[in-house]
Amino acid sequence: MNVVSAAAPTRRSSGGRFRTGVAAVRDATDRIGTYLPVLLMALLALGTYWLVRSAPPVSSGTKTVAPLRHEPDYFMRNFTVRTFDPDGTLRRELSGVEGRHYPDTDTLEIEKPRIRAFSDTHSEVVATAERALSNGDGSEVQLFDNAVVTRAAERSSAGKITPQLQFRGDFLDVFTNTERVSSNRPVILTRGKDRFTADAMDYDNLTQVANLRGRVRGQMFPQVADSTQLPAPATSSKAAPRRKP
Repeated sequence: MNVVSAAAPTRRSSGGRFRTGVAAVRDATDRIGTYLPVLLMALLALGTYWLVRSAPPVSSGTKTVAPLRHEPDYFMRNFTVRTFDPDGTLRRELSGVEGRHYPDTDTLEIEKPRIRAFSDTHSEVVATAERALSNGDGSEVQLFDNAVVTRAAERSSAGKITPQLQFRGDFLDVFTNTERVSSNRPVILTRGKDRFTADAMDYDNLTQVANLRGRVRGQMFPQVADSTQLPAPATSSKAAPRRKP
């Protein structure tokens, strides 16, 4: 008689099932703790991106300045403006019937201008026109309509006379600091009795060289000593004492 013996199946107690469930929960918690920093960083990045996209543009803090219009900000009538060296020597004098200053270009429009400029050798240059346009510091003045620039005759320390020099034209560009006169339009140049015409010119008063361009025509006369152009140097008026016989 065969006897088959079989082991009775074992039953897991309720306490074992509890321990197994606790282990599974602990394992899941450990895994979550491992990936939690990564998840938090991802959420933080998404939140930052959303805030940047949703926030309004940040102002730079500077106000938008409207462009200046070409309108005068002040007027002058029957005015005179003088410029002096640090030692008090008069260098330029600008006067006119009316002046209008434009802040967008820092220029001064002048009606009936008259300009006086003095060089280091104290020679005087006078410029007139119907109207003029000057930059902010008066170093460049553009003359329009019946423009005339005249350098007075002068006598050097050696007694040599430099005759009067004059430029005429519809447009003359005067640079007072560098003592230059230029024009891209027809001009008439007179030096003493000599007379020249040209389509354009540049003149440097420091070197006393004129560069005439285009169609140039001239009339030159022999230079004759003329003591009446300038007053003679002052001399003593006392007569020599007479000797007794």
